[in-house]
Amino acid sequence: MTPTQAAATTSPPSAAAPSEQGSRARRGSRRGRGADLKLLAASPSALISSLWLVVLVLIAAVVPIFVTDAANHQDLALRFLPPFSLDDGFAFVLGADSLGRPILLQLIVGARTSLVVAACTVAISAVVGFAIGVVSGFFGGWVDTVLMRLADILHTVPSLLLALAVLYVLQPSITNLVLVLAVTRIPVYLRTARAQTLELRERVFVESSRSIGASSWRIMAKDITPMVTPTVRTLAMLEVANVILAAASLSFLGIGLQRPDVDWGMMVADGRSYLNVAWWVTVFPGLAIVATALAANLLSNWLRAIEDPTQRGFFVKPARRTRVSRRASDRPAIEKGTRS
Repeated sequence: MTPTQAAATTSPPSAAAPSEQGSRARRGSRRGRGADLKLLAASPSALISSLWLVVLVLIAAVVPIFVTDAANHQDLALRFLPPFSLDDGFAFVLGADSLGRPILLQLIVGARTSLVVAACTVAISAVVGFAIGVVSGFFGGWVDTVLMRLADILHTVPSLLLALAVLYVLQPSITNLVLVLAVTRIPVYLRTARAQTLELRERVFVESSRSIGASSWRIMAKDITPMVTPTVRTLAMLEVANVILAAASLSFLGIGLQRPDVDWGMMVADGRSYLNVAWWVTVFPGLAIVATALAANLLSNWLRAIEDPTQRGFFVKPARRTRVSRRASDRPAIEKGTRS
């Protein structure tokens, strides 16, 4: 066979190799997602938390489109209507507030506002903090020193105090609230991303990328970012709970959102003066805050556990582990019998 024929014979496999590798990567990604779903089903707390958050997001995204006007409608004849009664319609099943507005519809509209504030705040702070942390940790030197000193200054100021000062000067609105909370949460992601980048930049695969001529920005995008993303994703889920609590605290103090915007913290603040005569005005939005924050915390703990190989096995069902260990213990006896 001539060299030309040999090259022609071997060229199709090399041309098909990238597509075959891509299909293998896609199959591996699908298997990874399927395995994570099985692990989620094996953890009751994480499963319930994820279901609560999914249902809450769907309700907050769809229902307020149709009930916003009804939620803000005032009827003094229904003032402090007790809960758990359908005489005035399903909208008043959780009672009414001091102006006769339905608590259930107020909760749904407030859920949309609270989740929008939390999602936007976490997205902005995570992206900015992640990018700055990776750049700071990878390059080091004076860039790292300047960025970390700025982060230290921002981190020393209490986030709630800074938000109070800024929102007192500016007009309280969703945009200002998101920006203030996002700025105060950036150092959390910056420190985490920087710490991991400092360790990853000394790894062998980074040195291999440098040796083949890859630029620093390509190494950060292709090698560093995928390794840091799981940790930042877990941290972001935890920060959802922190942001919801921070936004509710600001609204409770009267510095956060103002009417006609409504969130859960504002509802708690509206009912605190009537807690002795109308407990439901405060208790139901308070329970919504606690349930959502708890669900986000439990889900973040689950995400952290499945990323840790030493803890991932705890989500495997005990019966499955018993069968696997029994098969492993029986294998030497079977092999011994076969040899004899």
